[in-house]
Amino acid sequence: MTRTLHALIDAGLARSPDAIAIRTGDGGTVTARALGVRARGFASALAAAGVQPGDRVAVRVEKSVDAIALFLGTLRAGAVFLPLNTAYTPAELGPLLADAAPRIFVTDPAAVDQCRAAIPEGTALRTLGTRGEGDLAAAADAAIAGGVAAPAPELGPDDPAAMLYTSGTTGRPKGALLSHDNLRSNVETLCTAWGMTSSDVLLHALPLFHAHGLFVAAGTILAAGGSMILLPRFDAETVRARLPESTVFMGVPTFYARLLDLPGFGAADCLKLRLATAGSAPLGPDLFRRFEAATGHAILERYGATEMSIVVSNPLDGERRPGSIGYPLPGIEARIAGAGDMPLPAGETGELQIRGPAVFRGYWHRPEATAEAFTADGFFRTGDLARADADGRLSIVGRSKDLIITGGYNVYPREVEILLDDMEGVGESAVIGLPHADFGEAVTAVVEPAQGAPRPDEARILPALRAALAAYKCPKRVLVVDRLPRNTMGKIEKARLRSEHAGLYTAAQKK
Repeated sequence: MTRTLHALIDAGLARSPDAIAIRTGDGGTVTARALGVRARGFASALAAAGVQPGDRVAVRVEKSVDAIALFLGTLRAGAVFLPLNTAYTPAELGPLLADAAPRIFVTDPAAVDQCRAAIPEGTALRTLGTRGEGDLAAAADAAIAGGVAAPAPELGPDDPAAMLYTSGTTGRPKGALLSHDNLRSNVETLCTAWGMTSSDVLLHALPLFHAHGLFVAAGTILAAGGSMILLPRFDAETVRARLPESTVFMGVPTFYARLLDLPGFGAADCLKLRLATAGSAPLGPDLFRRFEAATGHAILERYGATEMSIVVSNPLDGERRPGSIGYPLPGIEARIAGAGDMPLPAGETGELQIRGPAVFRGYWHRPEATAEAFTADGFFRTGDLARADADGRLSIVGRSKDLIITGGYNVYPREVEILLDDMEGVGESAVIGLPHADFGEAVTAVVEPAQGAPRPDEARILPALRAALAAYKCPKRVLVVDRLPRNTMGKIEKARLRSEHAGLYTAAQKK
């Protein structure tokens, strides 16, 4: 059995080494053989830079073929790949890098000055794309030209392959360590469950710093020996132009909403499409029905999390029911649990808990958080509220945590609230997610004036937040109220706020 993720992908590339593995948006092509050579060049470049097995390689780069090759090369070198959102500001990067203590931080040449202040002492800075001094691509070129091949370390299934940051409502980052076996087993399972083959062409419009784009999309198509059309980002018109060449499309619900906004979009745009999947945010039943009516394709919704990739999916063959995430994938145990982690009968709502080979081993240097994340019998506590039908079909009905998912990205309210509470005139704030037709949820701030201070001004607050946060984290609106609702213990009642303002965006969109 293949033990590591990169060995699984190598086997996929070896099926047809001269076939095109990646087509870029500008018309470039890369064969499977060339991608494998490029990955080995990066593995040698990392080893020459002092990267040892287990070291973290932090990567904040724009989407490209070399970004994928660097990911594969990092795995081959035995290091831990740490992808970081390209929208992060230095203030957001700093705590993550300080916690991860990476051996190397890799970024685009244009972002060096912006990121330099966030790089901790002892972490080397490298670039990707200049072909100059300190550039990993140039070092990979030299290794390939000189026939230099770093020895591949012996890796086991439990060795870490990647680390992705998640967080609780306190905002303190947690690095979820994913092993080779976690990722390999999940990619293999998804290839089988979704019928991925060497004949498939994936239209890739997702970011590579997210598990959805990196493991689920790129990982499955490369392991299957297929090819991808690698777009730099999602653009509805561009996706529409390339869909006729594609058999598989993976996206967040916002992608599908944007496509349906295009005049005349429909079945003629999806002639070769056999599979369209959605995840990273809830897929609304209305959007599901609208897409099916327009194209004839029922979107396959699936469910996962940073700590376990994809563990539940609607079936490839069979009913894909709107509002349901489907069934546990092979090898995955799922249960709905109530008080004391006791399983609940079908139809009752409780916490969705997961056990299986895809579930991570724990958080980086956070033993307490790791212990809290698992039940005594080894189930991962997802924090999501769900129910199961009599036949085992699962539906998410809410989240027990305050996590907001907007356009496929996670936003943790406390991170935004800390900034708001420090602003002049703001006494206290509550950041919530409200229903939005395009984004699933819209980040929204509700603030209470500080006593004796001028009333807070939305027009002043929003620009200040945009300067400190990635764009997707910034509230779309800042609502000023006389008093935030609180319970008898003084805690802000966010559920009441969500109920009171539930129609804020839907009402505006209907006008």
